[in-house]
Amino acid sequence: MKMTMHIDDALLAKAMALAGAESKTAAVDLALREFVRRGALVEALGDLDLSPDELREAFDPAYDLAAMRRAETPAPYARKPRARR
Repeated sequence: MKMTMHIDDALLAKAMALAGAESKTAAVDLALREFVRRGALVEALGDLDLSPDELREAFDPAYDLAAMRRAETPAPYARKPRARR
């Protein structure tokens, strides 16, 4: 389905550069997916009934998921040798 949208060219160019998107469609798709993801997160966190300060205190500021993933030992994906009969 073809659709016409009126989007600020400068804003779209900035979004494409930030996202590394090669097309306008990819940039808009990524932006919409991120918007929906953030909305779902806000919705889920809203169920916790915490103030912004309480929510900030609920997380360790030293938590670094990327560092933890880099430090993990990768799992071996090779097949286990078969036992000979």
